[in-house]
Amino acid sequence: MNDKINEKVLIVFSGGQDSTTCLAYYIYQCKHISCITFNYNQLHQSEIQASRIILEKLGIKNHLILDMKYLQNLSISSLTNQSVALDKNHPIDNLLPSTFVPGRNILFLTLSSIYAYSHDINSIVLGVNEIDFSGYPDCRYEFIKNMNHVIKIGMCCHIDFEIPIMHLNKSEIWALSDYCNVLDIILNDTVTCYQGIKGSGCSKCQACIIRKKGFDKWNSNRFYYMHKMKQKMKLL
Repeated sequence: MNDKINEKVLIVFSGGQDSTTCLAYYIYQCKHISCITFNYNQLHQSEIQASRIILEKLGIKNHLILDMKYLQNLSISSLTNQSVALDKNHPIDNLLPSTFVPGRNILFLTLSSIYAYSHDINSIVLGVNEIDFSGYPDCRYEFIKNMNHVIKIGMCCHIDFEIPIMHLNKSEIWALSDYCNVLDIILNDTVTCYQGIKGSGCSKCQACIIRKKGFDKWNSNRFYYMHKMKQKMKLL
């Protein structure tokens, strides 16, 4: 790993695999790390507790949990409303999965930018990925780039959105977690499952299926995926 640079970053931290891997990567890169977790009354509330446990294990003390429970009253999603069937099409737009929470990442990035602006932080890290993503339009590079542009104009600031795993597939993300020495934490403490089951999850929801498929591919050829990950992350 590179020597740490004198930089402050804010990580949007869910307690899931991707944000935990991003955090582990930035621990080696930065001296000052803050994390922000959003409680939007998601049905898988276990990820809030997971975020606390993981940050304690990794020695991160600056952690804000922001109450956004009002989002449940505004949105329609199987992640916030038990009446919406999980892993079905969205009741408003059948091209989207039912787990899509409209405007969630717009709010996350806006509120994170306000926090960063107020604490003199110029980098916000988001663990989104458009290769193995579940069909969310707000996980695409185009969205992040344009949202960052809007924030810079609207807040007259120099805050940059960093998306280190945007172009990694799930197997390469597993390789990165191995490279950052957090495999045990990813395997045992993260919550990826839409049912809120820690670790390997329920094995049935789309999030668990993607996670397991990526793990199996990585585990079958660790050297290959480590090399591919290092190429993409420019770690060679």
